Amino acid sequence: MDASFADPDVITRLLDESRTWAFVGLNDRPERVVHDQARRLQARGKRIFPVHPSRAEVLGEPGYAALADLPEKVDVVGVYRRSEYAGAVVDEAIAAGAGAVWLPLGVVDEEAGRRALDAGLDVVMDRCPAIEWSKRH
Repeated sequence: MDASFADPDVITRLLDESRTWAFVGLNDRPERVVHDQARRLQARGKRIFPVHPSRAEVLGEPGYAALADLPEKVDVVGVYRRSEYAGAVVDEAIAAGAGAVWLPLGVVDEEAGRRALDAGLDVVMDRCPAIEWSKRH
């Protein structure tokens, strides 16, 4: 994988300076990894936006069917979909004016990552926010 998708400076900046995260794939199933990641970042002061077709309220926040439905631009879009669907979510993040996309462990789409970089977004790929947070704090 291209090392630019795991730049330690970008990771640190996104974890420390971001305020809003949209989690694509987040629904009201607490056993899922995305739920745990959203809960952890929310506990660290980040505002979260659940994005899932169910539009379920999650962790006290209203759900949205798509990134285009969010009431504001977000700093980071967490792409909690399988790799084969990640590119479409990255394209939606670009269109929605997000500042960055974060693809967690096991989610890799380098072509989509390059599109995001070319559009001016920061990109983190195949990294876990919780693990990266623990390395820095």
